[in-house]
Amino acid sequence: MDNKLTYKDSGVDISEGDRFVQLISPIVRETFTRGVLTDIGHFGSLFSLDLKRFPEPVLVSGTDGVGTKLKVAFMADRHDTVGIDLVAMCVNDIITLGAEPLFFLDYFATGKLVAEKAKEVVMGIVKGCKEAECALIGGETAEMPGFYKQQEYDLSGFAVGVVNKSEIIDGSSIKNGDSIIGITSSGLHSNGYSLVRRLFFDILKLKPTDYVEELGCTVADELLKPTMIYVKAFKALKTRGIKINGMAHITGGGIPGNLPRVLPEGLLAEIDEKAWPLPPVFTFIKEKGYVSDEEMKRTFNMGIGFVVVVPPDEADQAVEVLEETGYLAHKIGKIVEGKRGVRYV
Repeated sequence: MDNKLTYKDSGVDISEGDRFVQLISPIVRETFTRGVLTDIGHFGSLFSLDLKRFPEPVLVSGTDGVGTKLKVAFMADRHDTVGIDLVAMCVNDIITLGAEPLFFLDYFATGKLVAEKAKEVVMGIVKGCKEAECALIGGETAEMPGFYKQQEYDLSGFAVGVVNKSEIIDGSSIKNGDSIIGITSSGLHSNGYSLVRRLFFDILKLKPTDYVEELGCTVADELLKPTMIYVKAFKALKTRGIKINGMAHITGGGIPGNLPRVLPEGLLAEIDEKAWPLPPVFTFIKEKGYVSDEEMKRTFNMGIGFVVVVPPDEADQAVEVLEETGYLAHKIGKIVEGKRGVRYV
């Protein structure tokens, strides 16, 4: 056989993979914390727990992806924000149990690896890890020819955090009369994009570069706003001694689908939907797509990305601490007796 078959001929370029690792290694090392014991390139990653800070450690883990928001990134050819989404979707989940994120791992899979494009994605992951104050300790890059469409990729992430056993927050201490604090979102975050893409691109025939007056920006600018990371919000409340009885990350399912997950039986979350300003993107989707109120509330975060339940006499201080830390927060409701769930007033 004159033409010998090679792995590169089959679609996998090992040299490009090596070049990619060389490109990202310096920026990934910027996230390393004191607990990281291994450099990039080992078969596994080592992390040493600080047992002085966490004498009764319980590890908390979470995994997620970015979903079809990636399709918008492909259309716009912008890849520097989806990595932030990836980190956010994982770390925002684990902090709801009172855990501080320790480290993060990512999985990046594509049909043909283009090192520069993949580097943009990783730069977003690095930015997210810095915001979450955790280390990007490892990951996997998979080149899978024939499995993905040209110029497309998929992402998933894995976060591990730690909390002292006596400091776990699981919602069991939530009481009748507690105040509900809502921390605002940056917009859609990473949920509801199958509906959003159908409306913006199939029904309204918009392009990523189109400027939308109602939104005050282009389609891509709005739809690629990264998910907010709430790690510093949680840490600020904890440091200032605010008693946190429960927390919820508001993702797919909205407030009705997520807040009840931390409520004890017999308690209901009463939400004042006029307590915070509704971001324009949600009004746009509702009006242009003729989407019902119920569908909006169970699909999107509606401007609240994270919820904290605190005693009523600490609510004002909690809002003050959050705003000092750089977050916008509002008292959006209270806990009352009733069948576990959410009621809007």
